[in-house]
Amino acid sequence: MPIISEIGRRHPGVRILIGCIYAALIAGAVTMIYPFLLMASGSMKSAVDSRTLDVVPAFLLDDTVLYRKHIEGLFNESLDALRCAYDIEAVSFELLDPPEAADARWVDEWRKFLSTGSLPSHALACGYVWAPVSRTVPSELRAFRRFAAERFGSAIGDANRAWGTEFVNWNAVFVLPENYLQRVRMPPTGPFGQSLEEFKAGRRAGDLYSLLPGAFYRRQYLRALYTPDIAEYNRTHGAAHADYSEVLLPETAPSMPGPERDDWERFVRHTLNPLWIRVELSGADSYRRFLRAKYGKIAVLNRRYESKFRSFSEVPLLEQVPFEGLVLSDWTSWLEGWRDPRTQVEHRAPLESLRIHSVEGLFRGRLAKEFGSVEVMNERLGTRFAAFEQVMPPQREAHYADFLSRRAALRREFATRNFRTVADHILVHGRGVLNTVIYCSLSVLFALLVNPLAAYALSRYRMRSNYKILLFLMLTMAFPPMVTQIPVFLMLRRLHLLNTFAALILPALANGYSIFLLKGFFDSLPRELYENAQLDGAGEWTMFWRITMALSKPILAVIALQAFTLAYANFMYALLICQDEKMWTLMVWLYQLQERSGPGVIHASLLIAAIPTFVVFVLCQKIILRGIVVPVER
Repeated sequence: MPIISEIGRRHPGVRILIGCIYAALIAGAVTMIYPFLLMASGSMKSAVDSRTLDVVPAFLLDDTVLYRKHIEGLFNESLDALRCAYDIEAVSFELLDPPEAADARWVDEWRKFLSTGSLPSHALACGYVWAPVSRTVPSELRAFRRFAAERFGSAIGDANRAWGTEFVNWNAVFVLPENYLQRVRMPPTGPFGQSLEEFKAGRRAGDLYSLLPGAFYRRQYLRALYTPDIAEYNRTHGAAHADYSEVLLPETAPSMPGPERDDWERFVRHTLNPLWIRVELSGADSYRRFLRAKYGKIAVLNRRYESKFRSFSEVPLLEQVPFEGLVLSDWTSWLEGWRDPRTQVEHRAPLESLRIHSVEGLFRGRLAKEFGSVEVMNERLGTRFAAFEQVMPPQREAHYADFLSRRAALRREFATRNFRTVADHILVHGRGVLNTVIYCSLSVLFALLVNPLAAYALSRYRMRSNYKILLFLMLTMAFPPMVTQIPVFLMLRRLHLLNTFAALILPALANGYSIFLLKGFFDSLPRELYENAQLDGAGEWTMFWRITMALSKPILAVIALQAFTLAYANFMYALLICQDEKMWTLMVWLYQLQERSGPGVIHASLLIAAIPTFVVFVLCQKIILRGIVVPVER
């Protein structure tokens, strides 16, 4: 440095040149660091912020972005679930803003209602269990897997026997998002459904959301039946609503005939899930006539239902239909309308006996019972409703209050979620980690044994064919690995070596570039050392180990790092040669994970995969630099 300073003082042009060199080096460093920071930032993102290119993820600094990510995860990345829970018309999670803070008394009243346990299990859905867009493993899904593992033990086979399932491992256990508003799905039954109910019972209220039939009626049914614009609905119904939020869903059918009554009947008979429908006792006779018309004799019904009724008059009208089975099928047919093929008489539940048993209705009933009048309720809770029929559960405000109290925990969750997904995948596939350790260790060991022996022979013995041998070794670098993979595969198959470590190691046992590099280094070693060793009686093996290898540690470190890097990053060849999952290396497993994961998980997997190479380079950088400098000095 003093010499460079002296030259720079005497020659200003040199100083400018040196400054340009340093500027170019700094610019090169920035061009390398910036993409790395973008990847690190991308590893913490989900669908709601994946399209932003920021070095520091916005959710770490901005509460609004964090709120959007939280709501996205809470509703399992489903905008329909969000609309039907908050009764709002959200365009996307990216544009969703937090609500205005509600009166704490109003939010507390909703929380007290939830704590009473009056809601059935199907009325509450668990958030953070599904991520179809981000394709990561949300927090509540991880919690459910831990819950099941603690109950059934670490062996997935015990859980499969108890649940009647066929999950391959704990990472394959999944929970579908609960959406029981439309007539397409019913809650899971059996031991698995019971485990899910027990798990939900222990979750915090902030990770659950209520399913609201009234919001579903407005936000999805009516908007699809008419148009998203309220004008068409107003024209056909003779109304003057500002938007669909003003359209109410009464518990019973409107008494006056007209479009509103028709909408209600079609919605209840053909769209709404039977879980939310109740039939008054006045409809019991109609239900029994339907069963008599369908089965004819009570003995036939008993055989199908596995019951012991003496007559159709003893068949009860269930308050709530079961989640599966023939009873559910018959009840739904009677609700929609069933025509007797013999008499052509249609049997259907009387409209006047149908009633919607919704979360909104239960909440309104509790408020009416507790406060008596809406005026008293408004005064005590700080609300402004004109009637109890207008009340909607304030779960959006309750979720926002819960969000404000756990922002730090949510930031930690989103910052580490994708990394946890990758780590869980790697740990479950422990054979992949073990295979990678064995493969890399053997590759480095044989690279430090075979290549130095070949280079030593070419360096010590000046044969006439040395140049031709070296040229042949160098020619192997002209063919990319993908050209030789198929011939190598065919050869190994004939030798019956597929799905073995020998198949991974043998084809790359000798490397032409490594031999060329080592020969050049060995040639630079003083010949006097070998002559003196021979005079002292040293054999060829002793000179190889005690002199050549001892003085070649820097270049051997370079060869070892190269062998490790090639083996660790070897994906396509490892997948082709070892198609048995038991022999898959870590890179193959990570590729399988990336195929079914989102961008955030892919970025996280790339960062985790780079850690071993980075650690090896950091630990060996001094030796590697000596391998670069020493040959030049010699």
